[in-house]
Amino acid sequence: MSSALDRLKNLTNNISSYERARKDNLIILEKLFTEIGVNEKVEKFSELFDFKAINLSGASLLSENLGEIKEGKYLQVLAIGYDKDAVVKSKNISLGYFGKVENVDVELKNKIVEFIIRFRFEKSFMTLEHYHGMLEPFKKNE
Repeated sequence: MSSALDRLKNLTNNISSYERARKDNLIILEKLFTEIGVNEKVEKFSELFDFKAINLSGASLLSENLGEIKEGKYLQVLAIGYDKDAVVKSKNISLGYFGKVENVDVELKNKIVEFIIRFRFEKSFMTLEHYHGMLEPFKKNE
């Protein structure tokens, strides 16, 4: 009995922890949205999540070398937009161009990397919610 109760408490703590992390993440993400100038290309913060993905050129987003610059490249934030009615469904949209990566202030580069990781963190929650909702019709068969 105690073991089941402990598992339930652990599960509740994990869910609560993720929700807190998500809430905190959105606050910081919105701050970074303005600090790195993405607000100049995307009018409203909420519209940021209309993009399928946001990528970075010029610096690594891999966990083993996060933020490491790629010499000779240009630091640029690229969003992937999607229009289901267009002939070409997806297109890259520049959300920020910062010049040669080796000339970009390290603090700014780190904020850009953090922005993208925080965007992806929130986008993963949105994707989870989307697919959870898509499973609803199947629940009647359980």
